[in-house]
Amino acid sequence: MKISQALGNVCTVFDSITEKQERQDLGDSKIIYLKDTDCAIKSQVSLSAFTSYRVGGAAEWYVAPRNLEALQASVEYAKTQDLGVIVLGAGSNLLVSDRGLPGLVISTRHLRHSHFDPQTGQLTVAAGESIPNLAWEAAKLGWEGLEWAVGIPGTVGGAVVMNAGAHHSCIADMLVSAQVLLPDGTLETLTADQIGYSYRTSSLQNRESSTGNPCQRIVTQATFQLQPGIDPARVLQVTKEHKKHRLNTQPYNFPSCGSVFRNPTPYAAGWLIEQTGLKGHQIGGAQVALLHANFIVNRGGAKASDIFCLIRHIQQQVQEHWSICLEPEVKMIGEFQVAA
Repeated sequence: MKISQALGNVCTVFDSITEKQERQDLGDSKIIYLKDTDCAIKSQVSLSAFTSYRVGGAAEWYVAPRNLEALQASVEYAKTQDLGVIVLGAGSNLLVSDRGLPGLVISTRHLRHSHFDPQTGQLTVAAGESIPNLAWEAAKLGWEGLEWAVGIPGTVGGAVVMNAGAHHSCIADMLVSAQVLLPDGTLETLTADQIGYSYRTSSLQNRESSTGNPCQRIVTQATFQLQPGIDPARVLQVTKEHKKHRLNTQPYNFPSCGSVFRNPTPYAAGWLIEQTGLKGHQIGGAQVALLHANFIVNRGGAKASDIFCLIRHIQQQVQEHWSICLEPEVKMIGEFQVAA
């Protein structure tokens, strides 16, 4: 049996825009330059360097736009070429198949800007900004509200989409609005209520509209409500304590994706895995972390298939021992082969 993620086409297919692009062949790889942008779409780019697991095959096409106009041009190109789109931030909550990904992978890591408004206490940031960096920046300014996020290894875009959280706080608690790019190239501003948040998920993860048509929305920036005017030393102290706690309780010495499974109320996934006797269990280069059992680490040379098989093994064992089905928090994209 194979598992794969559906890559819905982005809206309607239009006529070719060959006149708007220049194509350069470099052996087996190709580079397409979109007109009036500094945007280069490259073929067969390995994604292992762009995921925190350091695994994954090649993207059929890959682009990392540096501004909103280049992002819109990239989406337009995918639309005209009938390519599915996958959005990649820091790649920290992601497992990419060894077989790679078809379509166009759009990395938002270069979409960066931030604005602290002391009049409103609101922070507006682009999708590619690092969450930990923002937490430190806010703390140094004496802005309270992001201390919990200092250990979240991701970008703003990914955090908004998945409702990232820690220490009993989450993005939904502080989000004022998010700007998203629609498949037709227009922008829309959504409130937290419109995004429909729940535990570690949101409606932004839904690739289809209520009519069943492709409706992927790409987060371009977000506005958060913080509390300015606090003693920076106080905010920095709390931020440092959160960071210390993460370092003491979670494995940072090997590549990982963060927490692998959602916590099934009233249990903690890590506790269930540890009680099942799986701490340290290893398949290939993938291992259930010794420090925290809800982490799978790449001990060196792991393949995405090793990690995937270990995830399946954990699910099977926990189901057998506890009659609980652990739901993955990590997003698995591409094709994975499941043993019969």
